[in-house]
Amino acid sequence: MIVLGIEGTAHTFGIGIVDENGNVLANVRDMYKPKKGWGINPSEAAEHHRSVSEKILDLALKKAKISISDVDVISFSQGPGLPPCLVETMKFSKSIAKKNKKPLIGVNHCISHIEIGLLKTGARDPITVYTSGGNTQIIGFVSGRYRVFGETLDKALGNALDTFARECGLEMPGGPKIEELAKKGKYVELPYVVKGMDLSFSGIVTDAIRKFKQRVPIEDICYSLQETMFAMITEVTERALAHTNKNEVLLTGGVAANKRLRKMLKTMVEDRGGRFYTVPKDFAGDNGAMIAWLGLLIAKKLKSFPNLESIDINPYQRTDEVEIIWK
Repeated sequence: MIVLGIEGTAHTFGIGIVDENGNVLANVRDMYKPKKGWGINPSEAAEHHRSVSEKILDLALKKAKISISDVDVISFSQGPGLPPCLVETMKFSKSIAKKNKKPLIGVNHCISHIEIGLLKTGARDPITVYTSGGNTQIIGFVSGRYRVFGETLDKALGNALDTFARECGLEMPGGPKIEELAKKGKYVELPYVVKGMDLSFSGIVTDAIRKFKQRVPIEDICYSLQETMFAMITEVTERALAHTNKNEVLLTGGVAANKRLRKMLKTMVEDRGGRFYTVPKDFAGDNGAMIAWLGLLIAKKLKSFPNLESIDINPYQRTDEVEIIWK
C-alpha cells in the first residue's frame, strides 16, 4: 500500500508519500512567510497553500518516482488547525482524490506527530512531549486512547518563544535565536507556572518582555525563559511517567529541535532508568509524511472508506477525542 499525505494546518503546506513498510518515499514542503511582520495571517496562509499545492504535489511524485496512479489512498490533515488553511488543504485533497478516483481519509495532526515519532525512533509506549508553535501537550496512550495528561492553558511553547522574540526584534522563527543567545546568559527570576498538570506561558512571556524593556541583558532573559519553561515541561512529563508507569519519553513537534529542552528531558528520563527519544529533524515540524503514515495506519484497519462528500475539517479536534483503531 502507498499513501500520499497532505499537511496544511498552519504555515506549512507539505506532501509526503509512504509505503506500508514505513519507508518515506517523499517528504516535500513549502512554508508560508507573512508579507509584513510576524505571525500567521490565516487568509494569507490559505492563499499560499492554494498557490503551491500543485507544485508540491508534482515535486513529491517525482521524488518518490511514482505517478498518482500508483497511490492507493490519500490522507489529509483534518484538524486541529487554522480553518482557512484546513479548508484549502481539504479542497485540494478532495480534488485530486475525485479526479484520480482514490479514497480519502482525514487524520488528526497531533496524533500524526506521535505516530511518525514512533516509526522513526523505535519508541514503543512513551509519554510524548508534543511542543510546537500551536500546541503543547503531554500525551500517553492509555485505555485505548491517546490521553492528554497536561497541556498549556494559554500560549503554546513555540508561540510563547516567538512572542518574546517578536517584541525584542529578533528574527523569525524566534526559537533558534533565543537558544543561541541563551548560551551566553545567566538566570534571572521569571514566574514558574504549573497548575496541577497544566502549564501557563503567557505570564512568563509578559514578565520577560517587561525585563527586556527594563534593559535586563537579552542573553539573561533568553537563558531564563528556556530554563523556566523547559523545567515546567520536564516536571509535568515526569509526573505523567510516574502516573502511568511508563519508562519512555518521546519529544516531537517543531520545538523538539531545541538542544536544551532535549537535554533536560533526557536527564530526567535517564535518572528514572528510562529511555529518551527525539523525532528526527526532518519529521519534527509539520510535514506531509506524518499525515501519510497515520493515513496508512488507519487505512489498513478500515473495512470501507468514508464517502468523499461527507468528509469535513475539524479545526478544534482534540487529541483525546480520536478513536484509535490501528493499535
